[in-house]
Amino acid sequence: MKMDPSGILGTVLALGAVMALMLVEGTGVSAIFLPGPMIIVFAGTIGAGIAGSTFNDVKLAVSNVPRALMGRVPSPEPIIAVLVSLAERARKEGLLALEDAMREIEDPFLRRGLGAAIDGTDAEDLRELLDNEIASARETGRCAAGFFQALGGYAPTIGIIGTVVSLVHVLENLTDVASLGPMIASAFVATLWGVLSANMIWLPLASRMRRLSSIACDQMELTMEGVLALQAGANPRMVGERLHSMLPGGGARAEEQAA
Repeated sequence: MKMDPSGILGTVLALGAVMALMLVEGTGVSAIFLPGPMIIVFAGTIGAGIAGSTFNDVKLAVSNVPRALMGRVPSPEPIIAVLVSLAERARKEGLLALEDAMREIEDPFLRRGLGAAIDGTDAEDLRELLDNEIASARETGRCAAGFFQALGGYAPTIGIIGTVVSLVHVLENLTDVASLGPMIASAFVATLWGVLSANMIWLPLASRMRRLSSIACDQMELTMEGVLALQAGANPRMVGERLHSMLPGGGARAEEQAA
């Protein structure tokens, strides 16, 4: 897998733009880092998200955060190269000769699929088995992303709640004219954090989780097709062309491979 820094880079750029705006406007950055508004927005948003999910959903979502932040994106080329190599060996020595090679394969999905093929699993049963695993992985990604998508929906409203609570306090102290300006400004910080966290943290994180899950599942589908072609005794060259044709821009890539 290769590192994709776009998640962290984009978040830093978005938050940096907000800080830059504040500096240009002459507002101190410390003006928005107020404990009260940040507590109501972040704790309230996460609490609402937990209340609307199961505990397993929450654990699943949290466990996927490091992967989303690190941004490790699987590359299909090494898998294709392995499948073509296995197809060449299977064509020369037979499918059972791949048992030794199977132990050296790092990809667990490929290892399981190849093991089932070597064990003589029927092609239709093998496809169904691998399809079910892909569907499970896709649902896992959808569930994890859905939790943070929900947080992105709750955050702006909870920010408004924080602002309303603060404005109630302001209205209780109308006689203190000198403090009205700072108190009103502080009241709107909760709204700022609600909108900011939704659009620069929660929703981008959910979108990134969905995208990474989609890429991983696409690679699993590619692997499944390679294993099924290998089981059927397909020509190694045709296996490579078929798998390359499944990639974005696959038609041109397959022509290059053929040339």
